[in-house]
Amino acid sequence: MSNKAKIREQAKKLNPIDDALFRKMAEEKEFCEEILQVILGDKNLKVISNNAQYVVSNLQGRSVILDAYCILGDGRKINIEVQKADDDDHQRRVRYNGSVLTANIADPGIKFKDVPNVCIVFISRFDVFNEGRALYHIDRVIRETKTAIDNGFEEIYVNAAVKDNSDVSELMDVFVKDNAYSEKFPVTSASKRRFKETEEGVNIMCDIIEEIVNQEKKDLEIRLAQAEESAVKQAARADKMEAQANKFKELLRANGIPIPQ
Repeated sequence: MSNKAKIREQAKKLNPIDDALFRKMAEEKEFCEEILQVILGDKNLKVISNNAQYVVSNLQGRSVILDAYCILGDGRKINIEVQKADDDDHQRRVRYNGSVLTANIADPGIKFKDVPNVCIVFISRFDVFNEGRALYHIDRVIRETKTAIDNGFEEIYVNAAVKDNSDVSELMDVFVKDNAYSEKFPVTSASKRRFKETEEGVNIMCDIIEEIVNQEKKDLEIRLAQAEESAVKQAARADKMEAQANKFKELLRANGIPIPQ
């Protein structure tokens, strides 16, 4: 099988849970609106703007690429993230992304009461908390009184592992199963079908996969070059230290001083 044929097969196997396909689908405002209406439980929710692969950075220069960034009609700022692999501390990932996003969109010098409300929606193939729910809302609670309080930051975790017959669970089936579509989610289903089953859509995804592969090759070449440069520098430092040690030994010998073993 040729490389292009392999890429084409790979493109057809993508689902919305995959970064490449999700980010492409998230370019459509209607798609973001439909899934947020389901996840946030608000059929009247409106997305007034959306960006896929939204880049934010912090003062240390480490940038974060958000899978999707939306602004709702009520002013809330939403970051939607999708994750297949359970290979990190995802709660801390959410915390970090939320803090960087907040700092990035808050105007300098504003009063803290005007800091924008931010919500992170974390969609995963696996159950982050292993508590048997397809949907989790994380609330801030006063430990001593159990009173819920709100500081404008919201965390919502959705997963495809738990099946509970809810709309969220059915939506997750569309996200992870190759042939799963639903009349309940017409925009999501139509967008998924376009990129998986039409010639135009598959070609678009093939181009994206090729771009990703090429970028990964470039990144690998850069890392290898950096590692080689570091190894050369370390070898040079070792040679310099050895030369200095030899000079010191010669000085000791010239003065009749025993060389330490």
